[in-house]
Amino acid sequence: MPDPAVVEREVIAALRTCYDPEIPVDVYELGLIYGVTVGREGAVHVRMTLTSPNCPAAQELPAEVERKVRAVPGVTAAQVEIVFDPPWDSCQMSDAARLKLGLL
Repeated sequence: MPDPAVVEREVIAALRTCYDPEIPVDVYELGLIYGVTVGREGAVHVRMTLTSPNCPAAQELPAEVERKVRAVPGVTAAQVEIVFDPPWDSCQMSDAARLKLGLL
């Protein structure tokens, strides 16, 4: 069985390759990922949000996240849950994201 901590690190690395099509920053640095849970058998559950409920990428972004998570070695299943509570706010962005967007 894969080590859940290793799988979680690999999943986060994969999430850093998913970009919001309107903002040149990955979903992890944007603060859109609210949680990653890795089960003992390699099943991964990702809680994420979108920048707004009317986000134009509402269909393709979660599907891309799921595809990339499934491709991580050791992942046996992937589920992406979209939540809007708490609503996303720019204060959830990392300092690296703020710097890239010129907000620091």
